[in-house]
Amino acid sequence: MKDKITWLARPEEQNYPAAYSYLSLLFPEEESAKLVEQLKKANIVTYKAKDIFRASSLSLLGISNKHVKRDIKKIEKGISLSPLLLVRNTANGKVIIADGYHRLCAVYTFDEDAFIPCCIV
Repeated sequence: MKDKITWLARPEEQNYPAAYSYLSLLFPEEESAKLVEQLKKANIVTYKAKDIFRASSLSLLGISNKHVKRDIKKIEKGISLSPLLLVRNTANGKVIIADGYHRLCAVYTFDEDAFIPCCIV
């Protein structure tokens, strides 16, 4: 199944407002908008699913979560997923998953060593 995980070349346009919404809870609006603009221009890089989890300190959501379940179905149907949007929070030594947490959980379910394309700033 891990060979079936496919990715879009760039994040989908709707991922950026979602990232802004989340980031604006953590940062002032102006800084959040600046981070989103940087994410739009960022190159795609890849990291292993397990390393993103470790860097974020987030817990794995199970398949009972409806969003994770939706992304698992996409993987099973061969539908390409959108790359993750990540922000380095150097003050706390963590990575913020600005968008893509549910996709990360779905991919991890299949293969914790899977390389996931990301934009990171």
